[in-house]
Amino acid sequence: MTISEILENARRVKSSAAMMSSEQKNSALINMALAIDDDVDAILRANSADLENSHGTMSDVMLDRLALNEQRIRQMADGIRALAKLPDPIGLVLDEFIRPNGMVVKKVSVPLGVVGLIYESRPNVTADAAALCIKSGNVCVLKIGKEAFLSAKAIINAMRKGLKRAGVSTNIINLVEDTSREGAAELMSAVGYIDLLIPRGGKGLIDSCIANAKVPCIQTGTGICHVYVDESADFEKALDIIENAKCSRPSVCNAMEVLLVNKNIAEEFLLALYERIVARRNENSVELRLDELSFDIIGSLPNCMRAVENDFDTEFLDYILAVKVVDGVKEAVNHIMRHSTGHSECIVTEDEENAKLFTRAVDSAAVYVNASTRFTDGGEFGLGCEIGISTQKMHARGPMGLNELTSYKYVVNGTGQIR
Repeated sequence: MTISEILENARRVKSSAAMMSSEQKNSALINMALAIDDDVDAILRANSADLENSHGTMSDVMLDRLALNEQRIRQMADGIRALAKLPDPIGLVLDEFIRPNGMVVKKVSVPLGVVGLIYESRPNVTADAAALCIKSGNVCVLKIGKEAFLSAKAIINAMRKGLKRAGVSTNIINLVEDTSREGAAELMSAVGYIDLLIPRGGKGLIDSCIANAKVPCIQTGTGICHVYVDESADFEKALDIIENAKCSRPSVCNAMEVLLVNKNIAEEFLLALYERIVARRNENSVELRLDELSFDIIGSLPNCMRAVENDFDTEFLDYILAVKVVDGVKEAVNHIMRHSTGHSECIVTEDEENAKLFTRAVDSAAVYVNASTRFTDGGEFGLGCEIGISTQKMHARGPMGLNELTSYKYVVNGTGQIR
């Protein structure tokens, strides 16, 4: 099916999607989850083919983004079930007031319409996006990169079986078969068909959407996430947070890329850091890119090298960490203001005033005190899942869950008033 045909079908069913009751939506979601559980073997076969096709062209870390196993597939289904239990975001009265002339004005939540998503090599996003759109009364048009296309198609096939069981049109969930850049450009210019376009991937994809999209577009920025270790920090707490934020899954956008360390603890802390995430990790030890001050302390050790300036503006998505020594919280904040992509930043501190200064001054979508940046996630925030993480400020910011996939309209009741 061509993109034009998909867009026509999507526009045709968006009114019926918007009119679905909460019961219909939840039935669709539950049946989708059951169908994914039933099709685990088919999804795994498709994913194995994607992985085989991608070996030799992708790093091990990026292959991990692509890889599915039974546990990850079951987690997709469980995420859909969790979403079914959340309140319906549509039809809510967000505000209500009576005008002096007696008119009753209500601000009511409504679906966006047709939501387009262009994403790269994470097939699990397919299930999250489809489920979020259905629960919020939207139709979705999904375009995934060629590396993960077979996996996404198998997931879509399973979810469409669930929709059929629930008596819901399968055209509510759509997968674009054209994985080319021209296909992406067609979605970007689909005025009158796509009500909101969300790019979810690397800097090149996001920049292309921002520069070329003629439809409304959400900026889901890259994740150059910082952790600042303050002078008062508990070392074990800081090391646990850094190891989790850098090493638990470095290929994702909420993984930390830059460490800032207070100069008064730098020597002791950097030696402890080296032991924890370099020396102690036989596999996947972290390569440290060090500024001058930190290089003077541990630069002679293996896996350490001098940083170049663009290391502090790079989303490595790998076991690589840029490190800089700073005078204190104010210099840390200034560095973040210059280099952050507005995603997630953390301060590790036992000083309440420094924590307050950091959270007030750092202007990112998520700002943490003594917790890993890896929590910037729709599921971890209690949103069920997310369709992307917005680093802009209008209309959504941070993990985009159900509420971020809605708009609103004013419903005005009168008794014959005229102006």
